[in-house]
Amino acid sequence: MILKTILSVSGKPGLYRLISQTKSLLIAEALTDEKKRTPIYPTERVVSLGDIAIYTNNEEVPLEDVLIAIKERYHGERLTLDIKKGEASVFSSFMEEVLPEYDKERVRLSDIKKLVQWYNILSDSGVLLEFKKQD
Repeated sequence: MILKTILSVSGKPGLYRLISQTKSLLIAEALTDEKKRTPIYPTERVVSLGDIAIYTNNEEVPLEDVLIAIKERYHGERLTLDIKKGEASVFSSFMEEVLPEYDKERVRLSDIKKLVQWYNILSDSGVLLEFKKQD
């Protein structure tokens, strides 16, 4: 699972790839163009994208499956949704296209915006190319 080593760090923009870890900190590399390495301390809230799932009406769907669905629906192209100015209805329609059974009560607009943002970061960094649908 590719997403296990991709991290979101609260308070830091973007996504990071885990490079190494010690008892007291993680070393991660930004997925942006600069590929800057940064220490992540135990006091920082870190989430592996591999541990995230999207609520549906029946179950939770792993984030990787949702990202693959987006990749297939949009042919691997970068998403053009405007995170800052886009209407809520546009984001709802987007989610219905890629995950029709998503739970409209529990999946918030901010969650969908974060999904779009993460998808574009993974696409721009080339990580998305590694994603393949499971048979």
